[in-house]
Amino acid sequence: MSPDTALAAEAAAITGGVFVAVVGPSGAGKDSVIDFARRALDGDDRFVFVRRVITRPSDPASEEHDTLGPDAFQAAAADGAFALTWQSHGLHYGIPVSADAQVAAGAVVIANGSRGVVAAMRRRYANVLVVQITAAPEVLAQRLGARGREAADNVQNRLARNADYEGRLADCETIDNSGPLSKAGDAFVALLRSRLSR
Repeated sequence: MSPDTALAAEAAAITGGVFVAVVGPSGAGKDSVIDFARRALDGDDRFVFVRRVITRPSDPASEEHDTLGPDAFQAAAADGAFALTWQSHGLHYGIPVSADAQVAAGAVVIANGSRGVVAAMRRRYANVLVVQITAAPEVLAQRLGARGREAADNVQNRLARNADYEGRLADCETIDNSGPLSKAGDAFVALLRSRLSR
């Protein structure tokens, strides 16, 4: 990318608020930490929690999300319904384009994201905070097994993929969620509140 192109891309990035991307390995408890913060910040409209669109039926044991079939998802993406999209484990994920207006309005916008699209997030938004939720390998294995959504070999594949990602993310905040949820949740809430003063 030439210097002129880079400057043009930076100028086009959405400013105003902060886009907070919560990332981390499967089983780290990203949804739980996000839900903890949502409850703690309930009623404060400076914080917006994004409801993702996924090509997977809703599951009471996981995050609340909107569901589209693969064809409908692709059609929505072609119509500009998403600010960001990605694929993982055979599923499509989308961040609704309404996130753009919320960031532009000055909100702290929180979304369960993916490590693979952090670069795209940073191109789209001028202010991005990446928060990586982690947990000890034995904790990840226990949680993935307890979910009962995958066979044992798939669990091992996820753990291997998680290890492969170690150290790849630069400029991110890391919260260890191996212990009590309240400890990780309080740390996340404090981090979100700190963004309001910037």
